Amino acid sequence: MSAFAGGLRYLLAGQRWVFGHGRWFGVGLLPGLVALVLYAGALIGLGYGADDLAGWLTPFADDWGSPWLSLFRGFLTALVFSLGLFLAVITFTAVTLLVGQPFYESLSEQVDRAEGGEVPESGRTLWQDLWISARDSVRLLGRVVLYGILLFALGFIPVIGQTVVPAIGFCVSGYFLTQELTSVALQRRRVDLDEQLVLLRGRRAMALGFGVPLVLAFLVPLVAVFLMPGAVAGATLMARDLVGADTGPEGPEGGTGTDEPAQGPAAPQATGFGPPPPAYS
Repeated sequence: MSAFAGGLRYLLAGQRWVFGHGRWFGVGLLPGLVALVLYAGALIGLGYGADDLAGWLTPFADDWGSPWLSLFRGFLTALVFSLGLFLAVITFTAVTLLVGQPFYESLSEQVDRAEGGEVPESGRTLWQDLWISARDSVRLLGRVVLYGILLFALGFIPVIGQTVVPAIGFCVSGYFLTQELTSVALQRRRVDLDEQLVLLRGRRAMALGFGVPLVLAFLVPLVAVFLMPGAVAGATLMARDLVGADTGPEGPEGGTGTDEPAQGPAAPQATGFGPPPPAYS
């Protein structure tokens, strides 16, 4: 439980950081606003067409009597929209990070700079970083789609499909959301996708503590846009400790949420959160 709380503290610390540095909060808002318009249009279209899609998927039910036809297709419509919402939550970060790569790179670098020590650089061009980000996002999307299809199918199980399955879906969403956000800082440290997943697998509870509250908050309209800058800042703070800090068992205020040393490639030594910036000290 302390590891889960450690992940949450990273998230809150990132929000404090950007609100203490108003200029960078403004910079981080721009990509989210662009992505929000795109996703809002897609979800509105899905909302209008989900019932037609449910009817197209179940032609065998056309002859069912009332109220079974309405109940069955209403349930299927809700599942279709839930799946679309699940995929939107997962891919929103990937698309926003892709659109806002230069903005979030600058924000992440500024967090590293403010926390002390050297600012890691990948040594790659912007286009190379964009290509790697897009490639990794597609690879992750494939995994997410598989999870989404499985959870969609399990959603037909009575009771469990309406209770346990949504909870698992939020955990899956939170885990991959954490991976997407930490990738901004980890790519600059030349940590590739496979190594990123290894790092997070060793810190599952911490990753969930960071990502699950963020997923739940993203369900509220517009909240995702305003939390994204702080989420990138918090993920940078997490990445610093994942790959470089000699920390204890208490998460961001004293470790990475585990008794084992952090696994990953060598990086400049970090000092947790370092001294608090003057703006919010």
